[in-house]
Amino acid sequence: MQKAIILSAFAITLTVIVSFAAGGAKMKITSSAFQESANIPRQFTCDGSDTSPPLQIADIPSGAKSLALIVDDPDAPNGLFTHWMVWNIPPQAGAIAEGSTPKGVQGTNDFGKSGYGGPCPPSGAHRYYFKVFALDRELDLPFGAKRGQVDAAMKGHIVAQGELMGRYSRKK
Repeated sequence: MQKAIILSAFAITLTVIVSFAAGGAKMKITSSAFQESANIPRQFTCDGSDTSPPLQIADIPSGAKSLALIVDDPDAPNGLFTHWMVWNIPPQAGAIAEGSTPKGVQGTNDFGKSGYGGPCPPSGAHRYYFKVFALDRELDLPFGAKRGQVDAAMKGHIVAQGELMGRYSRKK
């Protein structure tokens, strides 16, 4: 009996370690502007003022050296469309105010610009994922780096992640 308990405890510990090492630890990212899977208010889209929504980040691991934020749309006609990328955000950043950019380095989004580009689907309802990643280091990438470079630099360095999904469709 005692051997079974020890083996079970070992298996659980190993599962937690492997999950954490693979970026399986969970953080929370929320917004006071919209709930998970709900509609993103117009003001945060190309049909409104195109400003970034307020975001709150919780459960950041104590060992995180930096955070990365990526906003993308997997429903875009030509595949994944990146709306915003910021990395080397200090891990103490628990909130990003509406219309602001967190301290860090910004990449080039798929609009060809740096900064936030809000939802602007050509047709139908699209899903928009606000993803936060806790990293075990800062990324050695210049301002304006593209999505592929950011993904490659983060590989093997994600210690936790979280996501918030909102929806948007344009009214005609």
